[in-house]
Amino acid sequence: MPNKFKRNKRGKTRLRRTNRSADSVKDLLAGKHPALARLSDQAARQGAWLSWLDAHLPNTARAQVSGVVERHDTLVIFTASAAWSARVRFAVAEIETELLREHPRITAVEVRVLPSRGS
Repeated sequence: MPNKFKRNKRGKTRLRRTNRSADSVKDLLAGKHPALARLSDQAARQGAWLSWLDAHLPNTARAQVSGVVERHDTLVIFTASAAWSARVRFAVAEIETELLREHPRITAVEVRVLPSRGS
């Protein structure tokens, strides 16, 4: 038989959660909470880069891009496989001067393999 819970222990208080209203998803994504501000900013930058790549990469190469991350001064483009990584690398080489001219904070572009979750 388990020990009984002693309700009136002296010197020790039970941890209680303060009554807080539940946060809405809209508030969380709006960046009102500092813990998620970095994530929403990163998602916005990734969306901007994906739309820029949509406009400049060939459709066959763009379909194989699984993600884009801006790390400091390097743009990292992830592809679905090693074969597509090579193809996308050649496609990016053709538009790299335009990319560097339009986005001066970027000094290098890398293409890496990151398979999508469905693969």
